Amino acid sequence: MALLKVKFNQKKRVKLAQGLWLMNWFSVFAGILVFSMGLFLKIELRKRSEVMDNSESHFVPNSLILMGILSCAFNGFAGKICYDSLDPAKFAKWKPLLKPYLAMCCVFNMLLFLVALICFLMRGSLESTLAQGLKNGMKFYRDTDTPGRCFMKKTIDMLQIEFKCCGNNGYKDWFEIQWISNRYLDFSSKEVKDRIKSNVDGRYLVDGVPFSCCNPSSPRPCIQYQVTNNSAHYSYDYQTEELNLWRRGCREALLSYYSSMMSSMGAVILLVWLFEMSVMVGLRLLHTSLESIANPEDPECESEGWILENSLKDTFKSALENLKKLGKFNQVEAGAEGAEGEEGGKTPAITTVS
Repeated sequence: MALLKVKFNQKKRVKLAQGLWLMNWFSVFAGILVFSMGLFLKIELRKRSEVMDNSESHFVPNSLILMGILSCAFNGFAGKICYDSLDPAKFAKWKPLLKPYLAMCCVFNMLLFLVALICFLMRGSLESTLAQGLKNGMKFYRDTDTPGRCFMKKTIDMLQIEFKCCGNNGYKDWFEIQWISNRYLDFSSKEVKDRIKSNVDGRYLVDGVPFSCCNPSSPRPCIQYQVTNNSAHYSYDYQTEELNLWRRGCREALLSYYSSMMSSMGAVILLVWLFEMSVMVGLRLLHTSLESIANPEDPECESEGWILENSLKDTFKSALENLKKLGKFNQVEAGAEGAEGEEGGKTPAITTVS
C-alpha cells in the first residue's frame, strides 16, 4: 500500500505546482538567510580568532555558507521544474531527472538537519578552544614589542571592556602570569628584584590586573593593584567589593555569547529544514501525480500521487535486498577479476630438447 496516497485532478495539480513554485522561491530566500548567518558567524569568529586555539570553530559557519548556497541552487532548480510542470511538453524533459533530484534533496535535508544539531552541540569544542586561546593570549599580553604579538594587549583589553569580563576564568588568572612588560620595570628597585627572586620562573607577578578589568559602575576609583591587600586601601575588603572589578571570566562571557548566537541559528535552520521537507514532499506528490496519469494526451484526467509507492516496511526491505544484490554483484566481479589475473599469470611450460 502506497504511503500518503492522494487523488489529483487537473485543477489540484495546477494549484500544487503553483504553490510549490512559490514555496521554492521562499526557500531560495531562506537559503540566502542561512548563507548570511554563516557569513556573520564567520566574521564574528574571525574578530576574536587571536583568542581561539584552533580553527575547528569555523566548521559551523563554513557549513552554513555551503548549505545556504546549495539551498539556493536546489530550490531555484525545483522552482523551474514546478513552473514547467504546468506544460506537459516542457515537463517531459525533466522526468528522467526528477528521481535523482529527489534523492539529492533527501541527502541535502539530512545534512541540513545535522548542521542544525551541530549548532546546538558546538558548545563543548568551543569551550576548550576559548579556554586555551585566552590562556595563550594572556601570556602574550605584555609582548607589545614582539612582532606578531604586539596587537594582543589591545585585543585583550577591548575584549574585557566589550564583554565586561576579566581573565580566563576570573580576575585572579592575572595573578599567575607576568602581564607587565619588562621595559616598564625598574630592575634597580628592591621591590622588583625581590618579586622576581621570589618566583621560581623569574617572573614579575603581582596581585594586580589590567585597567580593562575595572568596572566603571564602581562608586570608588578602580583598585587594580594590590587587589587582595585590604590594608593597602582605605575602607576596602576585596571579598565584598563586587563592583570594583569584573568578576566573570572572559571564557564564560564569550561562550555565552557564541552559544546563544549558534542556538538561535540552529532554531532558524530547523525551521528552514521543516520548510524544505514540506517542499520536498510536495514535489514528490507532484512528480508521482504527473507520472501516474493514465492518458498523457488527456491532461484533464485524474491521477494519484504518493510519497512512497509501498509502505515504509516494504520499502525498507526492498532497499536492503537491493544492497545485498549489489554486494553479491561486486563479489562476483571481484572473483572474476581475480580468476582472470590468475590465468594471465600462468606461463606455458617450455620443453627444451638437448
